[in-house]
Amino acid sequence: MMGVGKSTVGKKLAKKLKFNFIDIDQIIEKKEKRTIKEIFEDKGENYFRKIEKKISLEELKKSNSVIALGGGAFMNSSIRKEAKNFSMSFWLDLNLKSLLIRLKNVKKRPLLNQDSLEQSVNKIYSERKKIYNKSDFKIKCNSTNVDQIVNKIIKLYENSENKI
Repeated sequence: MMGVGKSTVGKKLAKKLKFNFIDIDQIIEKKEKRTIKEIFEDKGENYFRKIEKKISLEELKKSNSVIALGGGAFMNSSIRKEAKNFSMSFWLDLNLKSLLIRLKNVKKRPLLNQDSLEQSVNKIYSERKKIYNKSDFKIKCNSTNVDQIVNKIIKLYENSENKI
């Protein structure tokens, strides 16, 4: 979900694991030479989702990487299937109240309507949580800091690695 801290957690996690960090949204912005919001405004969501799918599927094939997918990427069945087949997926779940605080003054999220932020966030979260639940692991982020989240993921990752 947008605003949960995927990039912040991902960077720290990659550093601790000595892996590469890949932020799909950053790659898209670099390739398109404009922000996600501008892509949505100029070309529309369908165009963005096509690029997101292509780049995500390419990046998910890389090993020794921590990948921050965009908030809507896991909704795509091809991306989800690739993530499940070639990696471990983690849903960083944050309660709606905390999400609203984080997203209150953010202007760069194309799917958010700042005039009815609570409605927007509730709608997106409600639509996505069923699919997010298909992640390998769900990490509750409400009363934990970045280091605790990173350590939790490392523990789950290492325990899973030992079973393969």
